[in-house]
Amino acid sequence: MQLPIFPPAGQHVLADLYGCDAQQLADPVQIADCLLAAANAAGATVLNSHFHHFGEQQGVTGVLLLMESHMSIHTWPEHGYAAIDLFMCGQAQVEVALASIRASISSSEQKVQLIARGFN
Repeated sequence: MQLPIFPPAGQHVLADLYGCDAQQLADPVQIADCLLAAANAAGATVLNSHFHHFGEQQGVTGVLLLMESHMSIHTWPEHGYAAIDLFMCGQAQVEVALASIRASISSSEQKVQLIARGFN
């Protein structure tokens, strides 16, 4: 039996960003501004947000609840690394959000997985 094919409900990106600026990754204001600017650039609507700083020169975890789904970031300044999770549907442009984040935290390298999410 062949299942019907449905168009994807959205794009889900998991990205590992390397070579990022450690000072930026440890700054909760910078990380919040980074994610909010990325959501805006992508055409997403932010419903709520929460960011937690783990302490002086430590990482930041942040989440945006979007009308179009969600965005999250986890940073490890000591490794110059950030883990990004972006899920967007509708007209929001996930690739624009990722490019904005990458530029904002000065990532020199990335590993990206793109998953088309859908109803099945």
